[in-house]
Amino acid sequence: MFLTGMVYNVSAYMDYHPGGEEELMKAAGVDGTELFDQVHRWVNYESMLKECLVGRMSTKAATAVRAILPPPPVTGLASPTSVAPLPDKDSRPRYDWFQTDGTVHLVVYTRRKIPSSGCTTVDLKAGVLRLEVLLGKMSYVIHLRLSDEVEENVAVHTAFSVGKIQVSIRKGAHGKWASLGQPLESHNTFVRQKDRALFYRDCVLVSKTEVNHNTYLFRLQLPAGTVMHVPVGKHVCLKALVQDVEVVRPYTPVEHIFPAASKNGSQESDLYLMIKVYPGGAFTPHLSSLSVGDRVAVSGPEGTFSLRPLRDVTNLYLIAAGTGFTPMARLIRAALEDIENIGNTKLLFFNRREEDILWRFELDELAANNDRFQVEHVLSEPSERWTGRKGPVNEPILTELLSRPDGSKCYVCVCGPAAFTELTLGLLKHQGFSEQELHAFQG
Repeated sequence: MFLTGMVYNVSAYMDYHPGGEEELMKAAGVDGTELFDQVHRWVNYESMLKECLVGRMSTKAATAVRAILPPPPVTGLASPTSVAPLPDKDSRPRYDWFQTDGTVHLVVYTRRKIPSSGCTTVDLKAGVLRLEVLLGKMSYVIHLRLSDEVEENVAVHTAFSVGKIQVSIRKGAHGKWASLGQPLESHNTFVRQKDRALFYRDCVLVSKTEVNHNTYLFRLQLPAGTVMHVPVGKHVCLKALVQDVEVVRPYTPVEHIFPAASKNGSQESDLYLMIKVYPGGAFTPHLSSLSVGDRVAVSGPEGTFSLRPLRDVTNLYLIAAGTGFTPMARLIRAALEDIENIGNTKLLFFNRREEDILWRFELDELAANNDRFQVEHVLSEPSERWTGRKGPVNEPILTELLSRPDGSKCYVCVCGPAAFTELTLGLLKHQGFSEQELHAFQG
């Protein structure tokens, strides 16, 4: 077979091809590039067929002609429609799979570009594979009991510009699979995120570090078979049985240091959650009582925030109260490192007392060293030695600190207790900010 200038001997691969020998023979001895692209347009054949490479083609080969050729059938799944191409008007993602002697590869075609903040979560445990892709307000799920044993070590590669996601898994033993696996609940579904149930995996508490007198940084380690990156502005839910009652609470991941040393951090293997412990709370005392090695149920990413509205923003204002700072932490990093059009990012940080300010030293140091970032601390119960701004959130403070220079485009994010958020949004609207210029993080 001839593919883009290279010759491959695929005889040994015939037993593994989902379409069988008949499909491969349509490109035997001729240029199969066009035929291959029609069926497996985004599969990395150079990697898949590297063991079959013979050499470079010295003369131009004849081209394989395809009349009406459906994608290769996948056996052992729900039905052929699970991988068949849908009409162009249908935006449902689809999936396919292929294998080598030692690996199995699942490929999802989302039919759209995936933003860099796009979210794919993979869970592999005891031979059960669950993959969820968040696409805007929609959720696409693949859920299968795999045909044979595999290693719980998953590699995920995303081609953002073409909308392709490839999940690669090592087989427990070399050999050929007749099918990928058996469908389980919610397999091959494409529904609104709000209409699907949260999926939880058990994470291990690795460490608990004091941030201030009542707030801790919890480091949770994901299971070996889980790959999960939480996009900027999204949160996860923690679930626990407290006094025989199931309690669920949302928390936004932060980086383990601020500002992060790199934008990748360790988000794919560990989650860092900054959580304030309320002595009389329904959930946080339980978290505080956990010991290193204990397990916590953690959901996949949730939330409506998107970086898309920031594409042409020049002035980004972040208004936070207390632990409402957590979604702002990674957003600050994104604004300074990834979104060049934002010339000014300003954090208005409201707290009761000085000792309540989270990562104060780090925030002040960042502001001193980066002329695109400013932080304003405002205390409602300051000590006599406090020389900074004072008071609760109010219109005069917002009017003074949130300027709208001529020709600028502003965006404001707000997070804090419900009463704080509601009051702040009302003041901002009265100040002239439109709904399109505001986002409230609400748990």
